[in-house]
Amino acid sequence: MTSDVRKLPTGFGRLWTAQTVSSLGDGVTHAALPLLALTLTRDPMALAVVTAAGTLPWLLFGVLGGALVDRWDRRRTMWVTDAARAVLLAIPAAAAALDVLSIPLLAAVAFLLGLGGLFFDTAATAYLPDLLGRDPALLERANSRLRGTQTAASGFAGPPAGSALLALGRAVPLLADAVSFALSALLVRSLPAAPRPVPQARESLLRQARAGASYVFRDQLLLGLALRPAVGNIAFLAVETVLALFAHDRLGIDTFGFGLLLTAEATGGLLGAGIASFLGRRLGTGTALTCTATVEGLAILGLAAAPNPYVAGLALAVCGAGMGATMVLGPSLRQAIVPAHLMGRVASTSRMLAMCAAPFGAFLGGWLATAYDVRTPLYTAAALLLTMTTVTATMTSNRRVEAALRAAAPAGDPDHPESRDPLADRAGQAVAGLLHGELLLHQAAVGVIDRVDHGEQVHGLIENGPA
Repeated sequence: MTSDVRKLPTGFGRLWTAQTVSSLGDGVTHAALPLLALTLTRDPMALAVVTAAGTLPWLLFGVLGGALVDRWDRRRTMWVTDAARAVLLAIPAAAAALDVLSIPLLAAVAFLLGLGGLFFDTAATAYLPDLLGRDPALLERANSRLRGTQTAASGFAGPPAGSALLALGRAVPLLADAVSFALSALLVRSLPAAPRPVPQARESLLRQARAGASYVFRDQLLLGLALRPAVGNIAFLAVETVLALFAHDRLGIDTFGFGLLLTAEATGGLLGAGIASFLGRRLGTGTALTCTATVEGLAILGLAAAPNPYVAGLALAVCGAGMGATMVLGPSLRQAIVPAHLMGRVASTSRMLAMCAAPFGAFLGGWLATAYDVRTPLYTAAALLLTMTTVTATMTSNRRVEAALRAAAPAGDPDHPESRDPLADRAGQAVAGLLHGELLLHQAAVGVIDRVDHGEQVHGLIENGPA
């Protein structure tokens, strides 16, 4: 029986349910946090601090976190992390109830939630190939379902629920997210155990982390897969940081209308996740990734030039479709070609590059909007996306994808000789050396505006600012 008709294992259903519940809670918080921040300040740079704080853990601990995940039991890492995040959310909930909420507290909570996300996401990414036997077709199907329900839960159901819960009290949406983390932890704990990767004898954590980073930078295909979300996050966070102000000031959209605008983006994301496998089969994974990246850049350009809310909504829907397809195809390919004992480190290195870029995008968007115009971050983001697409097109070509899959299938050789490039090897060694400096900092340390949705009670806050 081929992988195209094989059923996904029962354990995947529980993992799928856990991530759906958690995504619903995330959608609630993503709607509530920006609105809570807007009650405290309308300074774009202060709002950018909250947006960027959640991504900083990847900058500080990204590679080291992947090395730890490759040492730990991945299922246990996931459920313990979600349980800890459930407890953490009680802090801002109490502060909101006692009316002592502040921007520094929101930023600190965002940072710690991001740290938990680092360990959970890396462990989940490494666990899924073990659960599915590293089958490329099953991985695409599974990631398509995970991405689709994540978009539906966090993009459709979560934000309206967050706005409605916020009307009941400032602490309510935060407590709802805490409950979702607790439920996710219980479901993940019931998953079948996966074999723990065999530890490499007498190898330090620092050396293991560096090996994972070097593996990414020495492989043209993996480096291309990592660069796209890294540059993309600079662009998208620049847009996200000013999107609410852009919609209000330039398009005349109120709070309810902004919720519809985000729903259009989520609709596109759901569609993109659903057709990702079809695009991969029809165009080849490499070509499909280049096409979806091009679509994202052109869509942001259309958003910047949009004369009315309808064109803006269409542009965001198209952009969401490109992002949805990309976020299925890229991770599925990586999970299929990376050896199991390196999966945590490779996944965390790739995600670290993407998340490290995000704070720069958030501050870039805030600075450009302050220094120039609220449209300027959008035009800049479109230029970055289109430039990135051109640079990485050959790195993720169909030829490289097919060679990597052939190399991974028979022997799972950790060195992937068919996909290595001598020039990339030398460049990768140089970049890995820079990462080694970051890892030394790790060793010493170890010793958003993301979503705004409707709700009449908060409409005045958007219009008039904090009292």
